[in-house]
Amino acid sequence: MRDQNMKLIEPTMEYDKQIQAYRQEFLDFGGSMDGCGPLRRCDRTEDWLAQVEALKRPETTPPGMVPSTQYIYIRESDGKMVGVIQIRHYFNDFLEKYGGHIGYSVAPSERRKGYATQMLALVLPKCRKLGIKKLLISCIQGNEGSRKTILKNGGIYESTVYEEAHERYLERYWIDLSEEKGGEEDTGAEAEIDADKVRKSENA
Repeated sequence: MRDQNMKLIEPTMEYDKQIQAYRQEFLDFGGSMDGCGPLRRCDRTEDWLAQVEALKRPETTPPGMVPSTQYIYIRESDGKMVGVIQIRHYFNDFLEKYGGHIGYSVAPSERRKGYATQMLALVLPKCRKLGIKKLLISCIQGNEGSRKTILKNGGIYESTVYEEAHERYLERYWIDLSEEKGGEEDTGAEAEIDADKVRKSENA
């Protein structure tokens, strides 16, 4: 993949068409749309954004859920939304055992181009700013792309657990955020990078 400028931003109605195109690609292709909450069920972007906004604060987070921050990953050359990633601010029982702090996915047509590795690298400083000292992230056993994404961002394997609800094994990894790495920078709501600043790898 040639070098491209990318940006990680919080979603707005400005990206309505890109968000719905991303959703439609998953509906056509199949597979799990991780890291974007109920987007699969939302044929109107404003309905999805309303929940994204509600989840930003504990007082408006629906019962049974935890506060989270949502990002979309945009390729600036054509404006395409290639991925999504979500930070869960803290755990409930399910997240503590299975889901972890991070959920993400990459558009089926954009996989194996390094985007997942880039997105995860960009949200780690944001997680640190939220006060997360040790970040839990999991992947389905056998998903080598996701495993490589986690390892390239400093993930340390802890254990494998069985999730009965979906009849699958999940590998649990921890990323230490207690010390800020040199060169990491968070520019607020929008973080822009040149893709060649984050090494590309084979990943989901």
